[in-house]
Amino acid sequence: MLAPGMSRFAKPPIAKAIVFVLCLAPLAWLAHRGLTAGFGAHPQEYVNRFLGDWALRFLLIALAVTPLRLIGGWPQLARFRRMIGLYAFFYATLHVLSYVVATHFFDWAEILKDIVKRNYITVGMVVFAILLPMAATSTAGMVKRLGPKRWQALHRLVYLAGIGGVFHFFMMVKADWREPLLYALILAFLLGYRVYRRARRFSNPGKSSFGT
Repeated sequence: MLAPGMSRFAKPPIAKAIVFVLCLAPLAWLAHRGLTAGFGAHPQEYVNRFLGDWALRFLLIALAVTPLRLIGGWPQLARFRRMIGLYAFFYATLHVLSYVVATHFFDWAEILKDIVKRNYITVGMVVFAILLPMAATSTAGMVKRLGPKRWQALHRLVYLAGIGGVFHFFMMVKADWREPLLYALILAFLLGYRVYRRARRFSNPGKSSFGT
């Protein structure tokens, strides 16, 4: 239950605007850092890593919407899932572009060689390839065009993207695995919760668990 003075911020247009701005905050911080303190001795690596980190974080936040909505009883969270998912794709696109432009400056032969040679880049590109059709079909019009079943089947690939994103992070880290391990545990909970709910539905076909 929201306090009376805060209720207006829960209204869809205002809430969506706030979430939209919050999702841009990491990019604004990156720009501010670049203009003030700089990115250290390896700016290309710093920017690429920063954008990749936030792509994965937004992907996990998007996956957390359903468990939070069902466990916490906050159905209004569902209205933000598509926006957050698109921001995950947005940061993933910037992550890839920073690699293509800043690291190789559109040298496609070198990029292809890198993708084949380095496993973590291979996995990262596969994850991006999974996110691309999901972002392209995120509109209500595409749901109607594809049909609900085919649309849902396509967008369930987000689970594979999440696994691939965490795996990509693990492969990049050389020493300190604490952060990718944390993301792996979060993802395991989010996916495990979905498996648990589905198992409950199968064991109690006449009873819905925690909503739809």
